[in-house]
Amino acid sequence: MTLDLMKERGTPLSNQRFTLRELVPIPHSKLDDDAFTRVRVILMNGIESDSVRFQHLLARTSRDLRLPLAEIRRVEHHQQTMVNWLLSPDLSPLETTIAYEQVAIEVTASLAQHEPDPYLAQVLRFGLLEDFDHLYRYAALLDRLEGKDANAITQCYTDIQPGRPTALEHRHPVDDLRHHYDRKTAAPISRLNTMTLVAAEYQTHDYYMHVGPLLADPVGRMLYAEIASIEEQHVTQYESLIDPDESPLERWLLHEATEVYNYYSCAQQESNPRIRAIWERFVDYELGHLHAVRELFEKIERRDAAEVLPSTLPDPIDFASHREFVRKVLNQEVDFAAQGTEIKPRSQAQVPQTDAYRDHFLSEGSASEAVADRFEWTPGTELTRRRLHKELDTRRYAS
Repeated sequence: MTLDLMKERGTPLSNQRFTLRELVPIPHSKLDDDAFTRVRVILMNGIESDSVRFQHLLARTSRDLRLPLAEIRRVEHHQQTMVNWLLSPDLSPLETTIAYEQVAIEVTASLAQHEPDPYLAQVLRFGLLEDFDHLYRYAALLDRLEGKDANAITQCYTDIQPGRPTALEHRHPVDDLRHHYDRKTAAPISRLNTMTLVAAEYQTHDYYMHVGPLLADPVGRMLYAEIASIEEQHVTQYESLIDPDESPLERWLLHEATEVYNYYSCAQQESNPRIRAIWERFVDYELGHLHAVRELFEKIERRDAAEVLPSTLPDPIDFASHREFVRKVLNQEVDFAAQGTEIKPRSQAQVPQTDAYRDHFLSEGSASEAVADRFEWTPGTELTRRRLHKELDTRRYAS
């Protein structure tokens, strides 16, 4: 069963209210909840953050839309607060980073497999292998700084191994832009996929920019700075897929449809009943936002919203392990590179500006290479291995 966006009107905006206590719900459990509950929490915080950001930017350029933007944005802000406060407080910033990369890998893998446009799907796979490598680099840092196994966070749903090396991901901006979809002919799912990934990557970039300076370890600080630079490239890549000829109201409609789609996907698969109720509530709230914006769109632009919105939602995002798909992409496309707007085998790519940019950027070293030097994930952690080595040394001494 799926939602009919034209008929389902959800909760009217005037009835969407929160108390302060509601904004601070009991968080999910780091140990007892399924890892994909945390994946959904992080993803939806990013979706809401991007929506609020867009509405603030739109308000700066439109006098007539400022009040409806403010009314809807207040609810969006409170939704984001409630979602973000679901994150378990006993996660260290580095453990949360592992979770962020799991979001990037598993959500991108799901979207890539359901993306009907071959070019867009390839762009998604290209970014996927870079986030896959980021997980490996951060897992090495988690092991070395906190003595923890990243699989305690990913719950073994996601492989921890090298992808496209982070040191090779640094590109000149000329090689980060992609062809945009055509707003008149693109499949609705393509537009929703793009909006979802822009939001997710933007959130990841901002998180790393906030967390990185808080670390004391010099290699850790450099690693966050290095990967944050790649995340900025990812935002540039994915947002360049959006047709720049979309009107502001058309894009606002797409933001609301993207929120409905993502909350609906979460509600369909959430294993925690208390959190599932939040997703269901926000599906209704976002349907209310969608129809408020639809009325503005049809009144101001004198266009039928059906030109922009799908009549029914596409199949939900699949919140599940995509290990076999990722392994296949890793095997076939790890050596790909971007040349301008095209993605091709590295041996065929001529990228002089990127080569010069990367050589200078890493001329004084790469934290992603340093942190993974001689690191290979094995069950347990660095602290466990140190304890075992100490026990062996003690036995040798005793004998």
